[in-house]
Amino acid sequence: MPTPTLTTSDGVTLAGRRWLTPVAPDAAVVIVHGFSASSECPQVEALADALHAGGVDVVTYDARGHGRSEGESTLGDHEAHDVAAAVALARERAARIIVVGASMGGIAALRYVVTDPDVAGAVVVSCPAAWRLPRNARGVLGALMTRTRLGRRATARFVGVRVAPRWTNPEPPIALAARVRVPVAYVHGARDRLIPARDVRELVAATPGPKRFCVVPEMGHAFEPAAIDAIRDAVSWVLST
Repeated sequence: MPTPTLTTSDGVTLAGRRWLTPVAPDAAVVIVHGFSASSECPQVEALADALHAGGVDVVTYDARGHGRSEGESTLGDHEAHDVAAAVALARERAARIIVVGASMGGIAALRYVVTDPDVAGAVVVSCPAAWRLPRNARGVLGALMTRTRLGRRATARFVGVRVAPRWTNPEPPIALAARVRVPVAYVHGARDRLIPARDVRELVAATPGPKRFCVVPEMGHAFEPAAIDAIRDAVSWVLST
């Protein structure tokens, strides 16, 4: 698998990966991973393999502040620049591009597609609707990791993610969803303990254009194995819409 280097419009260098078909395909998928993941995570690789087997190119990368990439994570805000760089690479071989993002990557995907009416569409997985965390252990841990100085230091040292010290307070995903005009398929896990299923219903209600959603009974959060079939179906729906 080729491993290109991507440079974003704001000057961040990202480590990329590509799964290429033997000849230029009709479509390509850009996979946008979530917080603390990377292009080398087994779940990301499994999804890329499954989508590539369907005859499309796949492009993914380590988001800013993650893995082998430069920069600092802004939890889905400036990550839209990362998506743009990956889409530009995917367009070198395919005219139709679908962006598939999970969790933080779902936020980045929405933030990007509202700026690019030429993408074929998006598949948004395990995405929050608003800036709120659940009142459970995972929610508390997430807040400590990203919004406290000590937590950010620990996250960089033990998780390998560099989080930007300033919260940019960008538009929440539900506001982005209201401005999307390309087809969007939402996929959510019934067993997601970080983002409740009510969020996907709020996003669907806010989305004015072509849309569909499914809540997968056996699925938890992000690109779990139980999500792969639903994501493949969602990509097929986007391409047929």
